[in-house]
Amino acid sequence: MGQQQVNQIEAGHIFVEDIRDAMVANRRMARSMNVEIYSRRFETFRVTETIGRRPGLPPRSYRVDLRNRQCDCRRFQTLHYPCAHVVAACAKVNLNVEQFVEDVYTLNRTLRVWENEFPVLPDLSTWEVPPITFELVLDRGLRRNPRGRPQSTRIRNEMDIREKSDGTRCGLCRLAGHN
Repeated sequence: MGQQQVNQIEAGHIFVEDIRDAMVANRRMARSMNVEIYSRRFETFRVTETIGRRPGLPPRSYRVDLRNRQCDCRRFQTLHYPCAHVVAACAKVNLNVEQFVEDVYTLNRTLRVWENEFPVLPDLSTWEVPPITFELVLDRGLRRNPRGRPQSTRIRNEMDIREKSDGTRCGLCRLAGHN
């Protein structure tokens, strides 16, 4: 994996492959969006999708705040790389969208994970395994009760207490004392 990261850096790439693919897809989707500038100073925009993503539902509009790195679709805040709405807003004011991608997605940062070398494990047959010096004791409380009616684990409260009845009542006349 480390060699793959090095090869991608040598090829001139900055971000990991998944982010590059996502950004290409976001650029493609951003072409079909209308952007209205609300405040160039505060970098806020209203981005409207011209093509609805789901059939039967009208296209939605989203508020994009580049200064605070927020979009109403919440993908920008969650994934820490620009969604299609942010890409469309950046294209409207000629901003480099790559400045909004977090550093954790750069190849240099991910290469740090793979630069540590792992020792080669010896053959499994040469491992020294100490003999078991303890006895495994089963917890009888965790075993299921195999027979009989299952026990209720419900915690009873005052709502479960029945009111005292006058005894059995007749099914026809509803009077107590006989049936």
